[in-house]
Amino acid sequence: MKKSAIETAKHMMSLRDFEGAIKLLQSRAENYEDSFDYYCTLGIACLYSGDAGLASYNFEIARRIKISDTRLLLGQAAIFLRRGDTERAITYYLEVRDRDPQNQLAKDALEFLRSIHGDYETICRYVDSGKIEQFYPPLGPNPRKVAILVIVAILGVFFGIFAVKVVSHIPHKPASIRADLSEFALTSDEKQHPQEKDISDNLVHYIMTDGEIKRAYSKAAQCFNEYNDNGAQVEINRILNSNATTSIRQKARLLMSYLSEQTFDSLKENYTVEQVKKEPLLYLDCYVDWSGRIANEEKYEGFEKFTLLVGYEDQKNVQGTVTVELPFVPVPELDGSRPVRILGKICIDGDKVYLQGKSVYQNMKD
Repeated sequence: MKKSAIETAKHMMSLRDFEGAIKLLQSRAENYEDSFDYYCTLGIACLYSGDAGLASYNFEIARRIKISDTRLLLGQAAIFLRRGDTERAITYYLEVRDRDPQNQLAKDALEFLRSIHGDYETICRYVDSGKIEQFYPPLGPNPRKVAILVIVAILGVFFGIFAVKVVSHIPHKPASIRADLSEFALTSDEKQHPQEKDISDNLVHYIMTDGEIKRAYSKAAQCFNEYNDNGAQVEINRILNSNATTSIRQKARLLMSYLSEQTFDSLKENYTVEQVKKEPLLYLDCYVDWSGRIANEEKYEGFEKFTLLVGYEDQKNVQGTVTVELPFVPVPELDGSRPVRILGKICIDGDKVYLQGKSVYQNMKD
C-alpha cells in the first residue's frame, strides 16, 4: 500500500532528511488544508532544519486545528526556548507534563531551565552548538543507526555477553526527594526591587507592595517544604498574576514545576467552590476534593464528562455546580443516584471553571 506524503515525510525525517521532507510536504499543501498532522509535521521538520520562523508559523496553524497535542506543545515550547522566552517555554512544558506526567523530554527541559536560571547566553550556546535539538519533539530512532546497532549486537554474540552484564549492573536511580530550593532564593536585587517598573504590557490582577511580593514568594517556598502543594500553588498564582518582576515570576513558575500531583490522602489544603469561582486565577492548577451528586453525564470512548452538584450529597443544598472532565471511564460506572467524591485539578477555559478529574470515589454498598 502506497504511503501518504505525511508518512513518507516522517520517514525522511527519521533519516534526518529535513529539507527533503519540507519540499515534499510543501508540494502537497493543497491536499492537507485542514490536516493537523500535516502542519505539525511540517513545523517539526522546519524546526530541525533551523527555520524557527516557518516552524512557528506552521505550529500556529496546527494549534488552530487541534490545541492539545504533545508533539505540538513540545514544538512550541522549543520555539520559546530558542528565543529565550523561558517563562512561556515553562508554561508549555508544564502543560505537557500535566497531560503526560511521564514525558521525559518535558522533565529534562524543565530541569535544564532550572539549572541555567533562565540565562539567555547559555541558551544561545545550545542553539549554536545544536545541543538545543535534544529538547525538540522526538523523531524516533534513525533506521540507519538502528541497522548499525543490530550489526554490533550480532557481533557481540561472538565476543561474549559482556555488554549485557554491564547493563544489568547499572544502579537504579534512587527515589526523588523534595527538592532543595536554596538555588531559587531571591537575590539581593530582587529583594530590594521586587516590583516590575513597567507593567503596561502585562495583564496584572494583583497589585502588590514590595513586602507582599516577598512574603508571597517566601510562603510558596514554605508550603512546598511542608508538602502543602496547594498552598504553594496559590502563592505562585498570586505572584504570576501580579506586578512582580519577570525574574521573580520566572522563579515562581520554575518552583511550580516541582509541585506534585495530589491524591485524596496527600491533599493538605482544600478550597470551596465559592472560593474558586470568586477568584479562579488564584486557584488555577490547585487540586480540590469535592463531594456531591452527578448530573448530565456524557460518555465517550475513553473519557466522560458530567456536572457535579457540589454539596448535594444529602439532596438538600447545592453549594455550586462545576463541569468535571474525566480522562478515563470509571469501572464500575458511576451511579447518579448515589453521592460521589471527586479529586480534581482546577482548570479554566475562557471564563469557565471546570475540574480535570484525577480520582473518583463512590460507595456502591447500600
